[in-house]
Formats: sequence, C-alpha cells, structure tokens
Amino acid sequence: MKLLQTDIKNNVLKSMIKILGRERHSIIEANKKDLNAFQKEDQALYDRLIVNDKKVDEMIAAVEAVMLQDDPVGREITNKTLKNKLNIVNTTAPFGTILIIYESRPDVTIEAAVLAFKANNKILLKGGKEALNSNLILEKCWHEALEDNGLSKDWIKLLHLKREETQEFLKSPTEPLDLIVPRGGERLINFVKTHATCAVLVSGRGNNFLYVSEHADWSKAVNVIINAKTDKISGCNALDKVLINKNLPQYEIKLKMLQEKLEQHKVEILVDHKVSDILPQKETIANQDIWYEEFLALKLLIGQVSSLDEAIKTINTYSGKHSASIITEDKTEAMNFMHNVDSAAVYHNASTRFTDGGQMGVGAELAISTDKLHHRGPLGLNQLVTNKYYVYGDGQVRI
Repeated sequence: MKLLQTDIKNNVLKSMIKILGRERHSIIEANKKDLNAFQKEDQALYDRLIVNDKKVDEMIAAVEAVMLQDDPVGREITNKTLKNKLNIVNTTAPFGTILIIYESRPDVTIEAAVLAFKANNKILLKGGKEALNSNLILEKCWHEALEDNGLSKDWIKLLHLKREETQEFLKSPTEPLDLIVPRGGERLINFVKTHATCAVLVSGRGNNFLYVSEHADWSKAVNVIINAKTDKISGCNALDKVLINKNLPQYEIKLKMLQEKLEQHKVEILVDHKVSDILPQKETIANQDIWYEEFLALKLLIGQVSSLDEAIKTINTYSGKHSASIITEDKTEAMNFMHNVDSAAVYHNASTRFTDGGQMGVGAELAISTDKLHHRGPLGLNQLVTNKYYVYGDGQVRI
C-alpha cells in the first residue's frame, strides 16, 4: 500500500469516530446476536465478546487517541555522513501487510485496525466465528470511513476463513504477508508458528506469577493478589500463581488469612503439597503440568518456596513470560527479582493488571508481545513500524 499523508489518515479516523457514534445501536444489536448464539461454555471468552455502550465509548476513545498521536512513519532515527560523503539516513517505515488472528474480542477489530492503519500498514483481521456479526458491522464502519476519504477498502479487511482454509492461507498466502500476530492461547500460537511462512510476533499467554517475600508488607500482598486475580479474569495480565516464602513471619496464619480473603471473592484455590499441610481442605495438585496452565478463571494456585532464587527459577520455568510481580519492602531484593525474571513486564509491589497499553502510557495496543524481537510488551502505534535506510550518494563506488 502506498504511503499516505498524515492528514489523510487522520481524516479517515475522524470519519470513523462519527460513524461509530452513529452506528452505536446497530453495533450493540449485532453483538447481541453473537452473545445469544454463544453457549457460555467459556466464561472468559464470553466476557471478551460483550459489546455495550461503555465498550463502544472505549472504541471511539481508542480511535481518537491514535488520531491525536504523532505519525510514526518517516521519523529519522539516525543521520550520518561518512568520509566518502555518503549520507545514510535510517528512518521508520511501515511493515506492509499485517495479519492478526484473535478470538472473541470485537474491540480488537477497532484497536488493531486503527493502529495498523495509522502506521500505514494494511491489516487483515481473522476474528473468531463467535464474534462474526460484531466484526462484520465494525468492518462495514471501517470501509465507509475509508471510502468517504477516497481510499480502498483493502486497507482493512476481515478474512472469512475456516480453520483448514486459515492453515492453507498461512502456508501459501494469496497476497504478501509481512507480519502475523496470533493473539490467543498456546494452541493458536503453535498453530500459527507451525504453518506461517513470514515473521510471527507472539502475543503470548499470561500464566502470571506473584512472589511474596519474607520481607513483604502483608497488607500490600493481599490487596495486590486480590486485584490481580479478580479484577478481570479474562485478561492475559490476570494472576494465576502465587509463591509465598515459608520464612514470612506468621506464615501459617497469613496463608489462612489469604485463603479466607480469596474465598470471599469466590476464587477456587489449588495448592502444592507443601501448602496442603497448612490448608488441607484445599485441592492439592497432582500433576506438575498445571504450573504451565493459564487459568482465565477464578482459580489460583498457591505454592511454597524457601528463597528468592527458588521463586525466580520456578517463574522462569513455568510462566508465559508475560508479567511477574514481587511483593517486598527490600529494594535490593526487588531489583534482583526484576533483573532475573524473564518476563515482558516485571513489577515491584504492584498488580500485574497494569500490563496494558493504556495503563502503561503507550495508548491503544495491538497486543502484548512476549517475544524479544522485534519488540516486547504492549505493541502500540510506535511499535508497528520497522526501519529503512536511505543512502544518498553522488557516484560513489566501493573500493
């Protein structure tokens, strides 16, 4: 797709803001069809599917926020003139065509598209069948905004492919693909990695850990655990595992206090065999594989460790490398944890629920990347560009 002037892109987004406001009722009604067809077998997936007035307001706000951000394309990164008089300028440039594969969340159809478009990328949206009606009307809104400003509908396009067709498309794309972002669980990520023939930027599973040190402020620990676990169970930044140092003062009493608090919030508690000695009525895990699992439910696994090093080793072994938190009043210990835990975001005395583009000051996000290349963490507008070298000469040849 050709490079567009910033004002043209912003005019499309202005149109989109008006269209979303005008079509609010139709969007919510289309979403009700999806909700009524959903069997609610997966509560987290159902929660992600809901579009109400608040969600439409958030869609409008996301488009407006991106419209107000500086254009990320064509920014000068470096500018050097060498001894041979070659002028070498490194600038930001669009990826080209981005494919995002996601389940349930219709708001991704807005946030992913607005970010990709403002960064001058074409985007192909492969949403789940459970959100078909919602995604169709949102695509219609995008197409109206594009055509009102003299642009092709091809900039933003839904893919209507079944699983087998998606697999074939990944192997042999019918158009050039420059980047694929699978936004979902382990099965989806492995599916894309297995079949894709271009770059894949993984938006990994959560399976986030929190470590309570023996130097923790217990009140902070409980408040953070409750927030990280119960604020939004469908979020990839929700908490799944808590490791508690056995040397914490009044360890047994505090474990029982935590159990009581979690039960007040209707959280199902699982425990390892060490914690089961203190909380014998709770289900003890029988299989170590559960440490790898992202729950996306009101469920929490509590385990015992004897040191910071054991906590770090456990987290690095089992976590999704998304977010991890330490609760401690010892700043040196906190820095040790944050330096050595291999996650996209590491926290000291704070909830993992902050791993979010809006909460981290990035703005709307395409996904939370758990890859180390090309970017790690929230993929905002400034992360949806690559770079390109412009080399200016006057007949120079290499000798």
